[in-house]
Amino acid sequence: MMSAGPAHHQLPITQAQIQQESHRREAVNHLAKLRSRKPTDKTLPDGVEETLVGEGDVAVAYKKLRDFERRLDATMSRKRLDIVDSVSRNAKRYKTLRVWITNTVEDQYWQNNNFNVDSFDFPSNLESTYRVKIEGRLLDDEDEITKDEEDGDKMDTTDDSTKTATKSGAKPVPAKPGQRYRFSHFFKALTVDFDQPTASGRLPVDTTAIEWKKPERTPAGSNLPASADFDELTFKRHGDENVNITINLYRHEDPERYELSPELSDVIDMTEATRQEAVAGLFEYIKLMKLQEDDEKRNFRCDDLLQKLIGRESGHIPQLNEYVTPHLRPLPPIKLPYTIRVDQEFHSAPDAPKPTIYDIRVSVDDPLRSKHLVPFIHNPSYAQTLREIHQLDESLAVLIQAVGDSKAKHTFLTSMANDPVGFVKNWLSSQKRDLEVIMGEATRAGAAVEDPVGDEWRRGGKGSVWDTSNARESVNVLLSKQGFTAGHR
Repeated sequence: MMSAGPAHHQLPITQAQIQQESHRREAVNHLAKLRSRKPTDKTLPDGVEETLVGEGDVAVAYKKLRDFERRLDATMSRKRLDIVDSVSRNAKRYKTLRVWITNTVEDQYWQNNNFNVDSFDFPSNLESTYRVKIEGRLLDDEDEITKDEEDGDKMDTTDDSTKTATKSGAKPVPAKPGQRYRFSHFFKALTVDFDQPTASGRLPVDTTAIEWKKPERTPAGSNLPASADFDELTFKRHGDENVNITINLYRHEDPERYELSPELSDVIDMTEATRQEAVAGLFEYIKLMKLQEDDEKRNFRCDDLLQKLIGRESGHIPQLNEYVTPHLRPLPPIKLPYTIRVDQEFHSAPDAPKPTIYDIRVSVDDPLRSKHLVPFIHNPSYAQTLREIHQLDESLAVLIQAVGDSKAKHTFLTSMANDPVGFVKNWLSSQKRDLEVIMGEATRAGAAVEDPVGDEWRRGGKGSVWDTSNARESVNVLLSKQGFTAGHR
């Protein structure tokens, strides 16, 4: 048998600790009583406006303000819930990311004046190189208008989300102050693939692919490292002949978007979607086609399109996510073709180096969400404002209680002034009934009879008041009281 281990004896509680705990409980109970005694009603008693001399409109105005406050609180709560719902949906809008691709050359054979092209005696220190720069800027709204005016000079590429322009003299626009999104923000990886060059070059060409991947965010902070936050990417290679390259941009979106299979695309009529959008679209299709079973709404029948998608005749709605997953594929990269020009004719032009420009459609957060909605929801002064309003409501409830007490006093004194004798008799009768009820000496429970002098009290025998069980019980209670026998002997 295993030992239970050493026993830990509880230390005895001292008398001071017992008193301290008792005082703490008394303080908690006292605070609870104070909270329970706090008035909460902020409604004026009925008839207050009739007791005010020359200020009856004040009570009417207060009641109108109270009604307006209730409607205003309901409207503000509804609007705040709408804002929270809008922020949680993470709405996106689309803008244009303009990419410039240029290249410069160094130490090419045509740049050396003393070098003979027909000579086979090459200097040992001559290494022809080129430098390629990829730069991207997010266009603002005013830049979008200028871009639309220049669309006549642009031609579409095979990718619908990318356009290219070869307008001469187009230079990268400088980044404006406060620009939030940088070029690397929209992509999680970038690769550069080189085509195989011809054998006419004088130097061997390095065709090793260039690859960049966005590093993960550090756990200590939300800012990206410097290697993942840039507007331009530059690389340098050796070469003395023109080379065709393809720049592959892998999009980074949150939440991640996928390319849909043809089977899923035929059902929800979308080619790209997030996982949530694909599941929601599939559920909407099931409801639209009325495929849910009548007895069990969680099950649905499959038509021809769903049978191609799921591969069965019926399905289960809680498993829609599992049905969609095999049909989600990573988005293909955006391909930007470019020719690295190292010849003298290209670089001797007046506007050299002439860039190749691409416009890419990217999704960004709604500026209204980041600038106004999110700060509005997380505003630290909101909680402080609520506390101040709560304190004002408590003060208002105390004032309304005082008004109610004053109204009761006014009613009491007014009734006594109008009929002093009748008021005093009615008041004494009411106080007597209340006292008898409190002391348990009422003649009959719920009876309004004050003095037993009527005919029903004079008549005895069977069927009278004295023959009831209440009368016998009352007599027994009276006789059992201490001192009754001694006082009435």
